[in-house]
Amino acid sequence: MQAAILPASAGWQWSRDGFLLFRKQPLAMFMWAMAVSLAVTLAFLAAPIGPFLFVALMPVVTLLTMNACRHIASERVILPSMWFKPLQPAGTFRRLFGMGMMYVAVSLIAGLVAFLPFLSNIADSIEEAQATQTAIPMLEAMGPGIIIFGILYVMIAALFWHAPVLVAWHHLRLSQSLFFSAIACWRNKWPFLVYGIVWFSIFFAIDLVFGILVWMGIPVGVAQMLKMPANIAAMATLYCSFYPAYVSVFDIIERPPHAVDAPDHQDDNG
Repeated sequence: MQAAILPASAGWQWSRDGFLLFRKQPLAMFMWAMAVSLAVTLAFLAAPIGPFLFVALMPVVTLLTMNACRHIASERVILPSMWFKPLQPAGTFRRLFGMGMMYVAVSLIAGLVAFLPFLSNIADSIEEAQATQTAIPMLEAMGPGIIIFGILYVMIAALFWHAPVLVAWHHLRLSQSLFFSAIACWRNKWPFLVYGIVWFSIFFAIDLVFGILVWMGIPVGVAQMLKMPANIAAMATLYCSFYPAYVSVFDIIERPPHAVDAPDHQDDNG
């Protein structure tokens, strides 16, 4: 597969196109984003196994999201029966879950590499934090590890960003999908940087607006109730923006609605 090299402005275009997709079927994508948010909450309530299981299922969630966006882009109304249809082909769930388990393992290794050299300082800072009743010493001790882990995680994210779709839609092996995903992200590092800045700004703006509302006197509980659907709608739009990024990076030609469920082989040898 060949990944296009796009200008930095493509990061903004992906975000804009994601909004346009969301606007076509807002209720379906809003409910999907709410379901994912609920799954995250339940996963953390089931700690320590829950968070690992949710991360392992992230490639499955990514594929279902991308498939819904492909339906929307093809002007098809999303029906409940369509959501899990991409998992029906034999071996698809197994391959994606295996990818998710690899994602968990690589992330854990990155965490060990990032924080292991600072464990003694972190242990000392925990005792100091307990004595002073402040988390500042612990945050300062964890700072270098957080920075290192952040850098490593960006590289991990590049490996797995497009991989679920490449495995499920283009029938690539896991190693191939990770390689092509990493190359695609590297070739488009500036668009992805802009993309990240755009979405950071959007969520920061949401927090800022509701912080101002609280400052103006609106009760915190009311502000939180209003903020939740705003965040879910923003998440749904973010999910919708994944599909335009994939289409433009791999130069995918949109197919007619009746062909959207057919296996996609057009780029397998591109």
